[in-house]
Amino acid sequence: MASFLVEGGNCLSGEITPQGAKNEALQVISAVLLTDQTVHIQNIPDIRDVKSLIELLIDLGVEVEKTNGNAFKFTARNVDLGYLEKDLFLTKAATLRGSIMLLGPLLGRFGTGKMPKPGGDKIGRRRVDTHFAGFKKLGATFTYDANAGFYSVDGAHLKGAYMHLDEASVTGTANLVMASVMAKGETVIYNAACEPYLQQLCNMLVRMGAFIEGIGSNLIKIQGVNSLGGTEHSLLPDMIEIGSFIGLAAMTQSEITIKNARIDQLGLIPYTFGKLGIELIFKEDDIFIPAKDHYEIDSYIDGSILTVSDAIWPGFTPDLLSIVLVTAIQAQGTVLIHQKMFESRLFFVDKLIDMGAQIILCDPHRATVIGLDRKVALKSVAMTSPDIRAGVSLLIAALSAQGVSEIHNIEQIDRGYQLIDQRLNQLGARITRNE
Repeated sequence: MASFLVEGGNCLSGEITPQGAKNEALQVISAVLLTDQTVHIQNIPDIRDVKSLIELLIDLGVEVEKTNGNAFKFTARNVDLGYLEKDLFLTKAATLRGSIMLLGPLLGRFGTGKMPKPGGDKIGRRRVDTHFAGFKKLGATFTYDANAGFYSVDGAHLKGAYMHLDEASVTGTANLVMASVMAKGETVIYNAACEPYLQQLCNMLVRMGAFIEGIGSNLIKIQGVNSLGGTEHSLLPDMIEIGSFIGLAAMTQSEITIKNARIDQLGLIPYTFGKLGIELIFKEDDIFIPAKDHYEIDSYIDGSILTVSDAIWPGFTPDLLSIVLVTAIQAQGTVLIHQKMFESRLFFVDKLIDMGAQIILCDPHRATVIGLDRKVALKSVAMTSPDIRAGVSLLIAALSAQGVSEIHNIEQIDRGYQLIDQRLNQLGARITRNE
């Protein structure tokens, strides 16, 4: 198990460019299975989850060519469906939560798909019922082997249908859009997710020849086509990395410029960090965070304590609640963090409490942070990363602490953040990786 040794107490400075969006990458890379033509995708992040998905595609027979550091060409001309039956596929796909995204395009183009129960991190249940309920609406049959943890869908002649999703699942919506673009007739998806990454997927599919209306809304209409062609696509910068860098700058009293942030696609992220008292200066498409000794958490107009909670887009993304929580540790004031969507995501706060943070874990979904206002420095400790976002939150805390902290299980961090130790060290951090 690899680990980070983190020397805290250093101010960082300089410019950093966010990687391509992880969640978008998993969707659009899966979509290359929908055509036998070449799809050129740029700004792909060099992270474990994405590399694992690309390896799965190669094993399936997809031709993959790396054209430069972060750009790839994919050609799914000779897909080997027999690979889905092999034990090696089961083993590889089971370790990657994003593997579920392959089912929609496999079903849409080939009329069949198989997938083991996907793995990933330990932030709570992520049910996939929405995916399969939608597949069944399109006319596919669904079976699940509970003993083997294996899903199968079959539908040689999918037909468009109306479906009202039981939850606005991002991956569920993406899977159903990809399964529907070549179904016969019209498909209507109500209560659809509308995240920027899903909008990116839909716009890419339109360039490939799909007919999709309502992109960016919760009501998507799709007219099925017979085939799709190739296209070029560039990923958005990762909004979760951008939020992580904002929190890092505030916690470490650092002066950082986040380059090419696509501010127009960040939704409530700048507003929410602004409520924590962090100054953000927009310079064209860059975000400048000046170094400040203090940042004060806002309260509501009536004087009550600020609550930061997650919600489906255009609400505040749940992936940044861990970052907001750790950032509030050294603020002046109090904030209630309400994690509504995942029941295990706040369980890493015990490590922050060990470091000296004043946090009350109210229940699995709520934690109250009483800001230290830098009157007390965090202590260095040894800790283990339970998931991607908690791992980076612990890293931010360690960088702001006194002494040397050790973070284990950094494989979780590597799943979502590209060469994070090297990139932060270029800004003045002191992080040592031990394999």
